[in-house]
Amino acid sequence: MIKKQSQPNSTRKPSSKPKQQPERIQKLLAQAGMGSRRQVEKWISDGLIHINGAKAKLGDKITVYDAVKLRGKPVKLASKLQVDTKVLIYHKPAGEIVSKKDPEGRPSVFKRLPRLKTGRWIAIGRLDLNTQGLLMFTNDGDLANKLMHPSQQIDREYAVRVMGTVTHDMVDRLVNGVELEDGKARFEDVHESGGEGINRWFHVVVAGGRNRVVRRLWESQCCQVSRLIRVRYGTVFLPPGLPAGQHQLLDKKEIQILQSQLSD
Repeated sequence: MIKKQSQPNSTRKPSSKPKQQPERIQKLLAQAGMGSRRQVEKWISDGLIHINGAKAKLGDKITVYDAVKLRGKPVKLASKLQVDTKVLIYHKPAGEIVSKKDPEGRPSVFKRLPRLKTGRWIAIGRLDLNTQGLLMFTNDGDLANKLMHPSQQIDREYAVRVMGTVTHDMVDRLVNGVELEDGKARFEDVHESGGEGINRWFHVVVAGGRNRVVRRLWESQCCQVSRLIRVRYGTVFLPPGLPAGQHQLLDKKEIQILQSQLSD
């Protein structure tokens, strides 16, 4: 009797897991809405992330099939990464902080946002306590990181009420650049938008998100900002009919337009 030769390839069950190119830990966790890349890198440095039972290191790469734990709790990357990207725009009132916790008990913008079934809202940039206007959130940490990264040089436009005498020479200096304590800064554009005396309004554009840069630029010219409203972030405008304290979601086409302005 001739023994039939086994054919292992014909009886082996195909893998139910499609191949996936390994990615850096911070990229996948950010895409899953766990936090920004910078936050994930801090968690790795602090020893809070484990991969397949071993403490993660900066530079490690993983797939969604690796066993990931954050602070000892499993992270289900595969299910989190299947969630559609959402982008929410919020009209922030003055007096709210862009933080989830505050020892002083001040109201937080996060208290106003709708709950997500999976992931969490990540703020795209910040506005200080006394600034109102357009603030964006997403459940995609990688998108948030790209939209905030200085290399993208994304325009932010503000409506500013200025107290003080504003001259043409002053505007020229603000456009050409002035030295601040953290280096040279400038407005990409400045134009008047009405008012007079202590109620004089301007629209200004800055590229990047340096801390309080709009207020500090005007203060460098001995002018005080009495009201500051962000009206645009990249291609996204604050809807004129959106009341302070309210929010709305971008549709898929608007998200695609937002993503199209980003470089790799």
